[in-house]
Amino acid sequence: MMVAGAKALELKKHDVDALNVFPVPDGDTGTNMFLTIQSAARDSEKVTSQAISDVAAAASMGSLMGARGNSGVILSQLLRGIAKGFEGLLTANPLQVAQALQAGVDTAYKAVMKPVEGTILTVSKETAKAALTKAKGGGSLIETLQDAHNKGMECLAKTPDMLPVLKQAGVVDAGGQGFLIILGGWIAVLKGETVTPDSHDEVGQKTAPSNQDTHDIQREFMRIEDLDYPYCTEFLIKGTDLRVERIRQDLKDRGDSLLVVGTPEVIKIHVHVKNPGKILEYAIQWGSLHQVQIHNMLEQNENMAHSMKTEPTELTEALFDETSTFSETQPMKEFGLVAVVMGQGIADVYKSLGVDEVVYGGQTMNPSTEDLAEAVRKISARHVFILPNNGNIIMAARQVSDIIQDRGVSVISSKSIPQGISALLSFNSEGEAEANVKNMERALGNVVSGEVTYAVRDSQFGTINISSGDILGLVEDTIVTSGQSLFEVAQATLEKMDWKIHDLVTIFYGEETKQEEVERLENWLKEENPNVEVEVHPGRQPLYYYIFGVE
Repeated sequence: MMVAGAKALELKKHDVDALNVFPVPDGDTGTNMFLTIQSAARDSEKVTSQAISDVAAAASMGSLMGARGNSGVILSQLLRGIAKGFEGLLTANPLQVAQALQAGVDTAYKAVMKPVEGTILTVSKETAKAALTKAKGGGSLIETLQDAHNKGMECLAKTPDMLPVLKQAGVVDAGGQGFLIILGGWIAVLKGETVTPDSHDEVGQKTAPSNQDTHDIQREFMRIEDLDYPYCTEFLIKGTDLRVERIRQDLKDRGDSLLVVGTPEVIKIHVHVKNPGKILEYAIQWGSLHQVQIHNMLEQNENMAHSMKTEPTELTEALFDETSTFSETQPMKEFGLVAVVMGQGIADVYKSLGVDEVVYGGQTMNPSTEDLAEAVRKISARHVFILPNNGNIIMAARQVSDIIQDRGVSVISSKSIPQGISALLSFNSEGEAEANVKNMERALGNVVSGEVTYAVRDSQFGTINISSGDILGLVEDTIVTSGQSLFEVAQATLEKMDWKIHDLVTIFYGEETKQEEVERLENWLKEENPNVEVEVHPGRQPLYYYIFGVE
């Protein structure tokens, strides 16, 4: 069930991504949920026990470690609750499965500080309720889950009526749809069927047609022994000038199920290939390789109940040292700092302010809980503070304390790069941990954050009509202006931030922003109000032409 659910979402993740409410380059709900459920499926496959409790526990831990974005974290909490519901069980009857689903819903609701209806929470709640009703009435396992799926579909179709922002964007809830796709995979494998397009795809298509053709599902679920590309290959490339689109184009004809996401500093690659060595040989031209995993899907099919770990090759042994714990010989300090950033220039600024470990990520590439935990382990400190700097990473960061037990971990709820900097300036290395948390959280309100990016699709936000390719200005994650001129949109965004009444304007310009544009904007600011200090930094961030901080 776990493997089939992951495969089902892998095939449809782009359809779920297309349901994004905002037309800006985003964290991609479908991709985040897929990477989360994929991690759960991998860990569940390593279990040799036949007890459902053991398989569910492994899936729960895998999803916890692999959780990305808010949607991925909520999914991991659903699986965590399901695992609790199966504790101590060798097998489970339909009622116990329904009760486990309800335990998952309860756990997910508790994990969210302010649950919002009309989201994956509501959809999962309705599916669990329907499952309990059917199971108590004597329904079989397939009947129980099918009723749950049908009820979930009805609820998903109503999510635009629960959340005005969904109705305005003309989409159903992306997280809810992702959950139902996974559930559809569970039902299909229990029936002994291959996964095929079903009614849940139609709901999304009515409201938000996918901007990318989907894979042929029957082809993906053909007999495994007929696979043209039997090796599932995954790894990270770390460098200084990585080109996501160029790498994606270079690899598109070399395999199947290709996923290339990332930034100029770090890229995640997933692909099914005939010869993993050729892909690694290509990738190493771009930078250093990390977290290399190669799975033989033919062998996995023959040994589904057993662990399958690819032995390290000479190449991986020579290139990768994935030890993530700090050295015993390193001097232990009181505090450490981890920050999530996008762009080498921004990373340099954060390091200059005392950050020990930088995790590259943000929009379009939300780091997992495991990524953040690895960064924490690298720091020889008794207490580590994490600055997520993105609202879609905060929940994943808060799960790190569930993994790291040997030191204190505090998450500062920074939602932007400027907020993170403001928090760092309030950090006191000689103070107490609790006092630092209070001071850093308080400092988040000292700065107004803005961004200038571009629209990835036609949309309407409030009274603003947006066309694909338009330049967009955002203040505190809300679209406030759009247009064709980068300079004019940047001006309008700063005006919405009331920059003239503040003391300092900080500008990080992106990797695609031309120097003459930066100078033009800087000169305008100085001419308009010479009393406001202006700081300009080459952020080198992707996707965003400018990131503004006003304080």
